[in-house]
Amino acid sequence: MKFTKEDYQAFMEAQEKQEENKMGVMPVNRLLITMSVPMMISMLVQALYNIVDSMFVAQLNENALTAVSLAFPIQNLMISVGVGTGVGINALLSRSLGEKEYDRANKTANHGLLLAFLSYVVFAVAGLLGSGFFMEVQTADPQIIAYGTDYLRICTIMSFGMFFQITLERLLQSTGKTIYTMWTQMLGAIINIIMDPIMIFGLFGFPRMEVAGAALATVLGQIIASIVALVVNRKKNRELHLTFRGFRVSKQIIRSIYAVGVPSIVMSSISSVMTFGMNKILIAFSSTATAVFGVYFKLQSFVFMPVFGLNNGMVPIVAFNYGAKKKERIKRTVFLASCYATGIMLLGIVVFQLFPAQLLAIFNASENMVQIGTIALRLISLSFVFAGFNIVSSSLFQALSHGMLSLWMSLVRQLCVLLPAGYILSKIGGLDAVWWAFPFAEIFSLILSLGFRRYIYRKEIDPLEED
Repeated sequence: MKFTKEDYQAFMEAQEKQEENKMGVMPVNRLLITMSVPMMISMLVQALYNIVDSMFVAQLNENALTAVSLAFPIQNLMISVGVGTGVGINALLSRSLGEKEYDRANKTANHGLLLAFLSYVVFAVAGLLGSGFFMEVQTADPQIIAYGTDYLRICTIMSFGMFFQITLERLLQSTGKTIYTMWTQMLGAIINIIMDPIMIFGLFGFPRMEVAGAALATVLGQIIASIVALVVNRKKNRELHLTFRGFRVSKQIIRSIYAVGVPSIVMSSISSVMTFGMNKILIAFSSTATAVFGVYFKLQSFVFMPVFGLNNGMVPIVAFNYGAKKKERIKRTVFLASCYATGIMLLGIVVFQLFPAQLLAIFNASENMVQIGTIALRLISLSFVFAGFNIVSSSLFQALSHGMLSLWMSLVRQLCVLLPAGYILSKIGGLDAVWWAFPFAEIFSLILSLGFRRYIYRKEIDPLEED
């Protein structure tokens, strides 16, 4: 029996009559927790395997750790493209479901998979041709260059797993099935954690691959997770009908996805530019200072990843209820997310202030690295108290298709304030002064965030008239 689009739409409308989507009826606090906790757990697991990567690499030598730190901007850029596109898919798909536009929701999902493939092709070619050059412009150390080139080539050429994993998990998030996203991300992370020491040090008959082994373990976890995410979408995601039968490219859908996605991509990519610039500032002092900055990024993910998981749960709730014109549920969601994010960040400050040396010891830190890193972690962590509120605000803007506001926040914070402040402080106060640039930039971003949030409430949320 042929299952037409009309049949599918009729089926979905019948389902809606039986049981309204939980994002429109479940108590907000319970909904936010239900949507976010699985994502927060999976994000914590991701943070764990990022740390495990660097922990094992650090056992080789400090140059290996520095190489991975210098390669991070490209890794972050790939993630930025994948996640940014996913944000656009998520916002359009959740809004379509809220408006009961099921055909548009399906087309959005299929276009998301197409964009994931095209993103992979671009980075695979760029990684194959440009990995060596990227490392050479940052350092003249031949061992660091060799380590970093091997690492980047594997991460880029085999990045299809990452792009499809992110996209397929976003489809699950958009329909409220974050529990499955948690399991796929945990699966990928566990595979990475298990394979890291095996491939880095050549255990159980595997060749000793050193830094390249860390990269291979990472992409292997991503590939397996993407396959599982595809199966789960086809079996469990009844709201979406994934098929390329009769597929036609829609410029309108691509534009709608990237209207939200591009600002998010650029916003996240700015972080890569900032990291590249900060690495250039720090390596002028020593490779150890650069390694410390890389270690900080790994450690701070334990604080930031739960907040990002919270936001991943918040965005589809806000987008759905905006489509359904339920403004009080939007306001309640944003308020609770802001409170939870700030609480998480305050806990992070306490840990970084009290236990910096213990945190650095995880990475086999030398005495010099501990000395530099203790000051860095304590000063940078002062920015956390403002960052939680800013991150929630940024996600709110994206969920309501005002990604440009998020872009401006990120652009000003990282390129207009953080990098110039870091450079100036490095010249007038030395290495220890550089770290003050982070809390200064976050305070500036908070001022913008408050202004932009007030604008969004007046323009988009307050005028909503509930049916």
